Amino acid sequence: MPSRPNIRVLRDIKARKGVPDNEISRRAYLYLQLNSFGRYTRPTTVKNRCTATGRGRGIIGEFGLCRYQFRLKALAG
Repeated sequence: MPSRPNIRVLRDIKARKGVPDNEISRRAYLYLQLNSFGRYTRPTTVKNRCTATGRGRGIIGEFGLCRYQFRLKALAG
């Protein structure tokens, strides 16, 4: 049974989807010096997180896993 995603992972997924969706309008607003965008449209809100645990440190970028989960999956085969 797959585990339920961590709330941090869900927030990060939402931020990753929101940034490209609003990029064109965001650049136009920044050019006009207006800033009235939501939280998840800013590129700085996107953070690398482990997709299994939601951990924000020790992420191996190619796999999207923290070092602990990567080791567990590597040992499991």
